[in-house]
Amino acid sequence: MPGLPAVPGRAALLPSRVPASAVVAPARRPGVAAYRLLVALAAAAAVTIDLVLGSAVRVLSDFAIQSNILLALVLAASARRAWTARRPLPPLVTGAALLYALITGLAHHLLLTDAASPLSLAGGTTDPTGWQAISAQILHTVTPIAAALDWLLLTSPGHLHLRQAPTWLLYPLAYLAFSLARGELIAPGPPGRYLYPLLDVDHHGYKSVLGNALLLGLSLYALAALLVAIDHIRPNPRHHGTKTGFRLQPPVG
Repeated sequence: MPGLPAVPGRAALLPSRVPASAVVAPARRPGVAAYRLLVALAAAAAVTIDLVLGSAVRVLSDFAIQSNILLALVLAASARRAWTARRPLPPLVTGAALLYALITGLAHHLLLTDAASPLSLAGGTTDPTGWQAISAQILHTVTPIAAALDWLLLTSPGHLHLRQAPTWLLYPLAYLAFSLARGELIAPGPPGRYLYPLLDVDHHGYKSVLGNALLLGLSLYALAALLVAIDHIRPNPRHHGTKTGFRLQPPVG
């Protein structure tokens, strides 16, 4: 107040709880940008190969194709942000792309191509050859592994949360509805009426198909929970011993 003498001594300011990421602008990461762009281009190239060699409607109906298109878009956007030192995409988006890519890889290798699996495609279709074999490897093996490595080695931990899992599962649920509706609209007889064996109503009936879908949905939720748990216990690959807060120094003079 005016007229009162100044209090002797220097005021000490307490440490702020604001994280460094909130006050320090992100740095450019050209190496990260190049890696993500390369993976995005690989996914886009594999999708293009399948579109050129097959029916566009059938190809675009495939879960692996759709998940790789999403992954390519997310990684391309993330590459641009890493190159221009902008903040990362929301974890709700990046987590969804990661989860769908892992679903693609795990379902392909553990269910669809394993001869011991009752849901295997082995025997029902011929193995892809030539360019189709290359695209299949990229879509089901290379991009899922690349997405997992990007998450583990190039992103900060602790951003995925279990509350995001129900939102992530909306797309697989919509894909189930789409696949069943597609099967009903196609006349019985031609192969590929149902995109995957576990969704083949003609062979299993609706009761078994919905039961398979429920088990698969629970498995996807468990996978999402596992990703969240790993995300919160994994080390930070970007940590270089910097402090997570900052201290304001008293004014000089």
